[in-house]
Amino acid sequence: MNQTTVKDLVDEALALNESLYLIEFSISENNKIQVVVDGDNGVPLSECIRISRNVDGNLDKEVEDYSLEVTTPDIAHPLKVKRQYIKNINRILKVKTAEEELEGTLIAADEDKIVLQWKAREPKPVGKGKVTVDKTATLEYKEIKEAKVKIVF
Repeated sequence: MNQTTVKDLVDEALALNESLYLIEFSISENNKIQVVVDGDNGVPLSECIRISRNVDGNLDKEVEDYSLEVTTPDIAHPLKVKRQYIKNINRILKVKTAEEELEGTLIAADEDKIVLQWKAREPKPVGKGKVTVDKTATLEYKEIKEAKVKIVF
């Protein structure tokens, strides 16, 4: 299976809807093609079908046997692409770096970094007891080992 040909077909299908973007693309040794796409406003099932048909319609099963799966990332899937961070502004993220784990509301995301904000209880500067303070962390993408959206019910 020619990986470049299949990737070009996926890119061609994605180009028809600029709100969609590729998260993962792989072809296994037994020719299982797996495509994971996301969108700025979600991905309707009709778009997964359209991408699948574009790929499937341009490959010949008589020449090479394969299976094709076009999906969206599930809720437990870590964020991988900068556009996913932008899409999830104002949501709570769990972020792991080499030094620490943070959980806070994603208040900003750009090409280089993200900004998380959360409330924490800290000892009062004077006297006994604790006070609630606002905390902010700015993280560059290269510092992030894993980031997931926290689901709140």
